Amino acid sequence: MSHIKPLKLSAFALLVLAGCSATMQAQVSTSKEFITAPLAVVKKAPVTENELKRWSHLDLIKDSIPGMSVDKAYAELLQGKTGKKVIVGIVDSGVDIEHEDLKGMIWTNPKEIAGNGIDDDKNGFIDDVHGWNFLGNAVAENLEMTRIIKKKDDGSAEYKNALAQYTEKYEKALKDKEQVDFLLDVHATIKKELNKTTYKVEDLSAITSTDPKVTRSKMIMTQVFTNAGPTFDPEADFEEYREQVYDQLNYNLNKEFDGRKVVGDNPEDIKDNHYGNNIVFGPDKEKALHGTHVAGIIAQIRGNNLGGDGVASNVEILTVRAVPDGDEYDKDIALAIRYAVDNGAKVINGSFGKSFSPHKQWVYDAIKYAKKKDVLIVHAAGNDGYNIDETKNINYPNDSEDNIKEFSDNVITIGAINKQYGESVVAGFSNFGKINVDVFAPGEEIYATVPNNKYKFLQGTSMASPNAAGVAALIRSYYPKLKASQVKQILMDSGVALPAKVFLGESENPNQEPVAVSSAESSKTAKMVNAYNALLMAEKMSKK
Repeated sequence: MSHIKPLKLSAFALLVLAGCSATMQAQVSTSKEFITAPLAVVKKAPVTENELKRWSHLDLIKDSIPGMSVDKAYAELLQGKTGKKVIVGIVDSGVDIEHEDLKGMIWTNPKEIAGNGIDDDKNGFIDDVHGWNFLGNAVAENLEMTRIIKKKDDGSAEYKNALAQYTEKYEKALKDKEQVDFLLDVHATIKKELNKTTYKVEDLSAITSTDPKVTRSKMIMTQVFTNAGPTFDPEADFEEYREQVYDQLNYNLNKEFDGRKVVGDNPEDIKDNHYGNNIVFGPDKEKALHGTHVAGIIAQIRGNNLGGDGVASNVEILTVRAVPDGDEYDKDIALAIRYAVDNGAKVINGSFGKSFSPHKQWVYDAIKYAKKKDVLIVHAAGNDGYNIDETKNINYPNDSEDNIKEFSDNVITIGAINKQYGESVVAGFSNFGKINVDVFAPGEEIYATVPNNKYKFLQGTSMASPNAAGVAALIRSYYPKLKASQVKQILMDSGVALPAKVFLGESENPNQEPVAVSSAESSKTAKMVNAYNALLMAEKMSKK
């Protein structure tokens, strides 16, 4: 399932979240060249709107924001240099390849003649000019746990686990529906009172009604605005929250719903592998929001005064649509990885994941195939705020059959950070784990392309992964002789240290003061990806 962080508007509305102070301790490297975390980060000024739109490119020392020092890398290390074009595979919900800010950044299959209805390159995919859509006209889909329990009880531990998790998730979705219906009623009351659809927190002070329903709605909306942050838009965000909750009940957790039928293949047969179509944004371009945002983080054109800026300027985006609104099928992911590899991708971004993987071996084989062809796979850690080292919290796909020992060295798993350096720098929603998360990257309030020439702030490890993938593409562009495993090592080793202590996960009780733990518990490296350092290290490594 796409890793956009779900909105927790119910928490905003009914609870005042306790703030927590953050100390600015960090490990300091003795290296004179590398950017290192200072002992204290002095906030220079409030973040401007322009900085917020591209904070992931800023620099911890210069801007006091824990970005990836992308601007510094371009200004000081890449000026006047020419890199090699790198193909980046986006395995996702589809990409709006016609977006104004992705023009010239889209991969075109040199062996295929557009629109002639012939499989010119004889790869089994007719007119796959810009990639392939393995989902055909399918959009909504069940969660994997729903698919498992729709089959009969086979007495397996997997069935029992799926049933337990399904029951818990379904009960929560029903409560969320109550909550969202309540919030929509509050919102409708405020809109009627103010006689306008959109409003800001300052508009609430104009409400003088003594009607109990109105005064209560005003109090709740004030709390929502206080806790939801500067980009909160009640009309749009409540609708997004409603859609998420209703989609869960109508599609993801609905045992009567069959989202696959329209595709026409057998998802249990990996050899039934020529299906789908060449429309890479799918049947409804608006539904390609997630993949378009991911593509923009990596490749939106730099310095053109449109939207944000991409991390890598010398890339081509190859789109493989394989992630529905629900859980992806193992078969689609395995074939999508192989398709991207076979068409020249050197980096593949996977901003998706799920809790169950009945045919994980198909995906493992595809990862090994990518390794053989020297392709780096960058994967999002997931948004549950869980320690994914614990077996009950495994996030698939992964690169370990026992959740401990890696079977391949070409997969890097990325957690998410926010723009406040300090103990709370790891995003509360981000999964973590000192064995199964490798490194962190910016993933909260990331501004990038969405379909039909629009832009949006989204958050999740889905956004952290393409930030890291963009840096990987930079390395592969300017240092093409380095292997995928070396690029992975560079991203990990060259990162800037997290503070010595950090908060991990989200507390179920917002009134309970969180406890900071050693950042060594967060990931293998306890570091944040840094483009400047990565390019310095790549330069050294390439000379060896």
